[in-house]
Amino acid sequence: MKIVVTGAAGFIGFHVSKRLLKEGHEVIGIDNVNDYYDPALKKDRLKMLNQDGFTFIKCSLEDKEGIFRIFDRYKPQVVINLAAQAGVRYSIENPDAYVQSNIVGFLNILESCRSYKIDHLIYASSSSVYGANKTLPFSVSDNVDHPISLYAATKKSNELLAHTYSHLYQIPTTGMRFFTVYGPWGRPDMALFLFTKSILNEQEIEVYNHGQMRRDFTYVDDVVESIHRLLHSPPKPNNEWDATAPHAGSSYAPYQVFNIGNHSPVSLLDFIEEIEKQIGKKAKKKFLPLQPGDVPETYADIEALKNVINYVPKTSVQEGVGHFVKWYLNYYTKREEDKE
Repeated sequence: MKIVVTGAAGFIGFHVSKRLLKEGHEVIGIDNVNDYYDPALKKDRLKMLNQDGFTFIKCSLEDKEGIFRIFDRYKPQVVINLAAQAGVRYSIENPDAYVQSNIVGFLNILESCRSYKIDHLIYASSSSVYGANKTLPFSVSDNVDHPISLYAATKKSNELLAHTYSHLYQIPTTGMRFFTVYGPWGRPDMALFLFTKSILNEQEIEVYNHGQMRRDFTYVDDVVESIHRLLHSPPKPNNEWDATAPHAGSSYAPYQVFNIGNHSPVSLLDFIEEIEKQIGKKAKKKFLPLQPGDVPETYADIEALKNVINYVPKTSVQEGVGHFVKWYLNYYTKREEDKE
């Protein structure tokens, strides 16, 4: 197929594009390569994708005319929207960036899908939409009307906008609520990256909520496999959907939402201990209170995902952290050598 991947220079977008190319698809990668984090890392990801079947176009989602030109020229069948302004804490400091990229930009993607009659739109949502919910594990059937960060609110908005377009224009849309994705080529603003860098440099790591946090850490290869399978499972209207007792994860329209998580929460302190083991150094911990917008625990109910794609994420933290630390050491050693 001919597939547009937005955020192709990003962490998940890079891994998804690589898998699609391996499967023989034509990939049109879109990214604005902004400086939210190290652009050199993004450019190195793009170098890895520079092969037959891959076309890269530098463009922001907010550029409606630019996005429409890309769709008009390449006429993709499927869109995988992974571009977004990420980060819970940064959304408190810079709310405008989230509204522009995550809401205005996503609307431009939806309008392009409508105008060019896309067969299937798959898009990134987030576990952060569960917000103030306390019932665990988080289920796609749960109400998610109480976000506690602007980032979460924009992701919930994406799901609402997607449903509207599925209803009005019969565009099959699949939302993916990612649960703390990690792995090689990851984002430098995320805990694993920050902890690894600081432990190696014998600097303090900041441990929020005094370490009393649990996360459903999900290895990137499991995310890619889930997306690959969802690619071939566009939603159909759910004829059993009951408007008097509406199920939040499906619809009478061709719309569905899934949790993409490991279904196995890990204590933050155990996660840090695994990084210490892989590096061979102890962390210097600075314990801090829970940060605004953060939640103490995430835990994905993945029954709906399993029922549709017959797959569940399964990579252990031990294996996943090991892969990341090995990549980190190789990548940054090579970057240092290239400077000399």
